[in-house]
Amino acid sequence: MSCHHHAPCRLIESAGDEDSRAIGQRNKEDYRGLQRLCPDGLVAKKRTGRTPLITGKQKEEIIEEFEEPGQAQRTFWTASAFYGHITEKYGLECSYTTVLRLLHEKGYVLKVPKPWPDRQDELLREEFTDRLRKLVEVPEVELWYGDETGVEGEPRPRRGWTIKGTRPKVVHNGDHVRVNILGCVCPRTGEFFAIEASHCDADVFQAFLDEAAKTIAPNNRRNILILDNASWHKRKSLDWHFFEPLYLPPYSPDFNPIERVWLIMKAEHFTNIHCKNTAALIERADHALLDLMNNPSKVASAATPIVT
Repeated sequence: MSCHHHAPCRLIESAGDEDSRAIGQRNKEDYRGLQRLCPDGLVAKKRTGRTPLITGKQKEEIIEEFEEPGQAQRTFWTASAFYGHITEKYGLECSYTTVLRLLHEKGYVLKVPKPWPDRQDELLREEFTDRLRKLVEVPEVELWYGDETGVEGEPRPRRGWTIKGTRPKVVHNGDHVRVNILGCVCPRTGEFFAIEASHCDADVFQAFLDEAAKTIAPNNRRNILILDNASWHKRKSLDWHFFEPLYLPPYSPDFNPIERVWLIMKAEHFTNIHCKNTAALIERADHALLDLMNNPSKVASAATPIVT
């Protein structure tokens, strides 16, 4: 019984030994074959990778064309048009993604151009900047920036995140509900003051100056209020209280940091809203303005002046 029990085990071991010898013989033969093909032996070497679809010289030429669309009788490039142009001109067999990757590699991103006036006087802008630099160096001078903006009960819809395949809706009845806001900001401290009005003219602006004088406690001997060239800012009979007016160069809203405060306020409080009447819009404006007045660090961060 005992021998009969172990016999199959010995047969399996024997068969296993034969299989092992056969496999070993095949491995030796395979290795000899590789030696004949690779007499220097099997050496691990760094792989070169795929050949670039766009060479270094081509990249420079392509970017030059991208920066000069006039060479192809165009005023600007879209990515798809540029992809079609260079693949045809250079005979490239690359994907649209490869071209996008090249543009990103060179630092290009897709942006909507900002509307910009072409009536600026660069000399006046330089003179104004120099004057600001001198004022900033005077310890007893505080710079304030003033401006007006409008908010609407049905502002233009803004893009937002949503589930793919769905389309969000915003109430839009065509109602023309609008409130004007007059404000001023001190970039150094973040102090902000504003009032609401139905419109803007010299009388309303005087009311703004009167309320500002009651509310703001100036810390410096001279307080210069920098404004644009709106006609109501220049009426000779205006009582400026403790402010001294200083006017921006024409067509230079980029010199007024309160513009960025308005942008943040509208993005945070007036995006995709619906106010059915003026009272509802004023209530929302009150909340937005109080948020700015109670957060001077937030305002100072947004209202970075061109000269510090």
